[in-house]
Amino acid sequence: MNWRPRIKMSTTAITENKPASVIEKIKVKVDGREIEVPKTMPDPISSKQIPTTMIQAAALVNVDVPHYCYHPKLPVVGNCRMCLVEYGTPALGPDRKPILNADGTPKIAKSPRPAIACATPISPGMEIYTNTPGVKQMREGVLEFLLINHPLDCPICDQAGECKLQEYSVDYGQSASRFVEPKVHKPKAVDLGPRIVLDDERCILCTRCIRFTKDIVGDDALGIVNRGSYNTLTAYPGKAFDNNYTLNTVDICPVGALTSKDFRFKMRVWFLKETKSVCTSCATGCNIIIGSREEKVYRYEPRQNDAVNSCWMCDAGRLNYKWIGREDRLKNVLIKREKTVWNVALNEIATKLKTAPAGSVAIVASARQTNEELWLLGKLKAKLGAMSDSVPRTGEADKILVSADRNPNTNGARLTGMCFTEMGANLPQIANGIASGKIKTLIVFGEDVTKHGIDAKLLGKLDTLIVSDILPNTTTALAHYLLPGCAHAEKRGTFTNGKGRVQKFMKAVEPPGDARAEWEFLHDLVYNVTGQDGFLTIEGLFNEMAKDVSAFNGLTWAGLGDSGATVKI
Repeated sequence: MNWRPRIKMSTTAITENKPASVIEKIKVKVDGREIEVPKTMPDPISSKQIPTTMIQAAALVNVDVPHYCYHPKLPVVGNCRMCLVEYGTPALGPDRKPILNADGTPKIAKSPRPAIACATPISPGMEIYTNTPGVKQMREGVLEFLLINHPLDCPICDQAGECKLQEYSVDYGQSASRFVEPKVHKPKAVDLGPRIVLDDERCILCTRCIRFTKDIVGDDALGIVNRGSYNTLTAYPGKAFDNNYTLNTVDICPVGALTSKDFRFKMRVWFLKETKSVCTSCATGCNIIIGSREEKVYRYEPRQNDAVNSCWMCDAGRLNYKWIGREDRLKNVLIKREKTVWNVALNEIATKLKTAPAGSVAIVASARQTNEELWLLGKLKAKLGAMSDSVPRTGEADKILVSADRNPNTNGARLTGMCFTEMGANLPQIANGIASGKIKTLIVFGEDVTKHGIDAKLLGKLDTLIVSDILPNTTTALAHYLLPGCAHAEKRGTFTNGKGRVQKFMKAVEPPGDARAEWEFLHDLVYNVTGQDGFLTIEGLFNEMAKDVSAFNGLTWAGLGDSGATVKI
């Protein structure tokens, strides 16, 4: 094996495909259907233009060519042979010109040998046949060989329901195997790293995981050892498979060889409800699918968006969901630590805010709140003449997906006017205002301000401390009014990521107790304080905000679609 030094981050890992100025197209036929196909397409690693392949041409007309080793975002190796197809090209005469049929169409000379669709470039006039008797026989043969040593443990395999070997065996395989020899046994339940368990008996040697780890992450940590039927996948000898993107190998593994320790044996995938959402761990805003059942989140998986995260996400973001179901979640509306109901609390707060002198109110709004919630807080800010700010969060970035900005909506906070270019610049002034007695009321959303220069002693000087949060902290313990909020998985809304892409996310689970989406009770509060109304739904609220905030002008909730829209920041 040719091992390389580990953790060498690739600068070309995530690229947004940009169309060439002039795209040359050629005509081919797929199963008798003539189509025009781009002659070249971007390489998934370098983004250079490379010849379009048969499998890509078939995909353009929604013809499924079964495959294992091929992945549209990885280099092609052509080692599984599942994508074998038959094809023909225009026959040429002695003068090297196409021979024509009686009707004037080119005569097609069918190749005596099949081709692997993942690695064979198309050519003008080519005809591709994906469902002939010969192709079906080849697929049956490939599957028969793959199943010779594969364990028949589908009932206990975590990949059941998402396994391409299982699916293709039903769609293209035979009902019985002709092999009666004993199976070759390989290592099982191998602890490959802190987040990955490997079952080598299930591995079909597609090498997707090896190529992803080497070419996308730059960590050449995996490889194949031994020969023939005894080939096994393994990590670099003596070292754990451990980088921040290891769980992507579980996603791209077409069988149940690589499994997540976090999700392993937790839930059958066909029971999960899948909800489109966005990761909130940093400003990248990776598109994700939340898998949930009976109001419990079981996993995050990346959702493809070539403008943001391709089809990958980091391990840290993928595992950042368990806090949503914590037992100590804030569930009750409290006034001076006594349980109450929403109407009573909101009416009291509105009365206090309406009578508050101008400049006596300050707002600390988290950049983990949605665009809509920040905009509503901006309405309160304008009405009350309040000073406002948000708390910055930073960390170490990598050259793949992780952003140094750990807030998911810093740009949303800036565009809606809740903070200025330098986030956190007003926090010392708010602290000084409380200390001097100028600021009498503080509204805090989603932050523990005692960790950011406004300590418990200062909070004790306030006449009114209004706090909304999800988990308990020192600030929530001191609140005169405590309003339980929601995690992003428990509501709908939008974030603006670090590159200015506005993306919406959907509700996956219900919040606990009396907790409500912040935009819902902020709407009531804004109406009670300012009289502004007209956006009782998240769709209406977003559309109203888009009219008011210049950066969002022209956007609509429906127009965002699943992949979002980029605005100028």
